[in-house]
Amino acid sequence: MTSRIDILSPVVRADPYPHYAELRRRGPVCEVDPGGMWAVSRHEEVLRVLKSPAIFSSQGFQRAWEPPWLGYNPLARSLLATDPPRHARLRARLHRVFAGSTLSRMEPRLRAFAEGLAARLAGEVDVVAAYAAPVPAFVIAELLGLDQALAPRFERWADDLLSVTPEPESAAHVARVRGSMAELCDYLGEVVAARRRVPADDVVGGLLSAGAGGDGDGDGDGDSAARLSDAEAIEMLVVLLFGGLETTTHFLANTLLFLADHPEELSRLRERPERIPAFLEEMNRYDGPTQSVPRIVVEEVSLGGVTLPAGALVLALVGSANRDEVRFVDADRFDPERGQSGLGFGHGIHFCAGAALARLEARVALEVLVARFGRIERVPGALRYNRTLTVRGPVALPLRLLSS
Repeated sequence: MTSRIDILSPVVRADPYPHYAELRRRGPVCEVDPGGMWAVSRHEEVLRVLKSPAIFSSQGFQRAWEPPWLGYNPLARSLLATDPPRHARLRARLHRVFAGSTLSRMEPRLRAFAEGLAARLAGEVDVVAAYAAPVPAFVIAELLGLDQALAPRFERWADDLLSVTPEPESAAHVARVRGSMAELCDYLGEVVAARRRVPADDVVGGLLSAGAGGDGDGDGDGDSAARLSDAEAIEMLVVLLFGGLETTTHFLANTLLFLADHPEELSRLRERPERIPAFLEEMNRYDGPTQSVPRIVVEEVSLGGVTLPAGALVLALVGSANRDEVRFVDADRFDPERGQSGLGFGHGIHFCAGAALARLEARVALEVLVARFGRIERVPGALRYNRTLTVRGPVALPLRLLSS
């Protein structure tokens, strides 16, 4: 009997791609641990899951992120975990957040901030703590008008919330996550209350003000202009805080690790920095932060020759789909000239609303480092990866950055 793969085991987290290849060989739909979830590993079937919200519900996030040991999790009740029609109502609120004019105003401030960080990076440094995490924390705080001094707290909250798994690691893990959850909800509750008392012409003000005459009951039965309830406002801010923080942090960390292992790619970027956008697009396919997306089966369905019962928890393995040899020629080879995007930003109605912002952050952050450092080297020692169902990246990444 073939043993099930534990997708959260340290060996799989360190390098999931050989294990994904094994899953694709076994069949497009296989049971995996923890908890006997169904992993969907091939591009064709993953795309079907992402394109079919009526059959594969986004409330899978609630099952994954709101286990019995935790209770209420605002991320599990947010835009990420909703289906139509409520999803359309909530997503409409994000248009102002990610408007092109907002992003164009952000770029010079982001570049100045990144250059300030990079000036302090020479030599041996943990690039997660010193660069990959502070860059998106700065952007999110700027966008939402939050106190920049709280950025380390945002990072800690994000790490703790996204460490939620079906079974906790330990009693200390339970206490830490519950504590962070309480702190987060209290803080964002205060932000929402303050902005309701004194409206501001900023992103948060825009989220709260539209359709102020709506009933605000948050049941999703009103039109797209209905006022957000306090709970919905907090859940929306959680998505913006942590969707932007964790994914970009891990994307930058994975990218810098790749450049340390492939110095020829760094040399090419230094010679032709205009290649950076194409490089990052391929990086998001090759080793992007988003590894899986949970879904709940609404009604019995056949997928990849397997009958899935209603209520089954499905993990669409985006990271595996992006390495599917049927979809991508020589899929395990990094090729910035490939011209094919992966599924790292999702697909369909849940395509990442912040994709343009993520691309901007990664491009500017990498442009700054490529201009300053000619060599990036690994520091000896094993890396420890985070333990979460959705995004993947090293907890810390010691590298040596040299000007030449």
